[in-house]
Amino acid sequence: MALPPYVGPLGRTWHYGFRVACGLIFLFLIAPILVIIPLSFNAQPYFTFTHDMLALKASAFSLRWYQDIVGNPQWLHSIKNSFIVGTSATALATSLGTVAALGLSRSHMPYRSAVMGLLISPMIVPVIITAAAMFFFYSGIGLAQTYLGLILAHTALGTPFVVITVTATLVGFDHSLTRAAAMLGATPTRTFFKVTMPLILPGVISGALFAFVTSFDEVVVVIFLAGFEQRTIPRQMWAGIREQISPTILAVATLLIGFSIILMTALELLRRRNERLRGIHP
Repeated sequence: MALPPYVGPLGRTWHYGFRVACGLIFLFLIAPILVIIPLSFNAQPYFTFTHDMLALKASAFSLRWYQDIVGNPQWLHSIKNSFIVGTSATALATSLGTVAALGLSRSHMPYRSAVMGLLISPMIVPVIITAAAMFFFYSGIGLAQTYLGLILAHTALGTPFVVITVTATLVGFDHSLTRAAAMLGATPTRTFFKVTMPLILPGVISGALFAFVTSFDEVVVVIFLAGFEQRTIPRQMWAGIREQISPTILAVATLLIGFSIILMTALELLRRRNERLRGIHP
């Protein structure tokens, strides 16, 4: 966007200098990710660039580490576990978080601030403390090293994201719509699914995506609660770094980067759709 003609030399210097500074900060943040991607195609079992890679020789690049993912039962088992635990925890967190947000949006709800603080506490308390507490609690009731225990733990970590996003969506919600539906004879259930849910759906989906990413990337809770059969992708990557360093980890990381980009793109599209529904134009 061109600068207005009245902007002086100092204003132009600040304008372009600010953009250069932002670009350098962005490069600093994304540089480690950019390095991982080409290293995942290294033909040699190294975590560094070889001389042939720097010379851009075709023989220096290979898909052997991506093929190792497909051919390794442990990686396939971890991928399956991550999606099973992630989708199950996301479904529970989305349901519980949406119900909680609807209750918190009511002005007459007692102790609303205290309940909100309690619900988002998993985001504030260090994960290592939460994981240790969950381990002792779940061990006492027999849920440690089980899929159910791991799903419930990830649900507790993902619910705050759903609560926050849905609550933010409900801030500008027009409750006269639900009252109008009730006056026309609609039951509370029909009002929720026909009136409320379509309007808050972008916030619900955004919260669900955040909950899924939280579950998919979590490693500390998995280390405490999961056994060998419940290993997820981050836990398998952690074990690979400690036990057998292999560029397969870089290949998995590259796939996760691509997966994260897809999820963030979906979130941005949902955000823009939510703005259009609210009549907000950037």
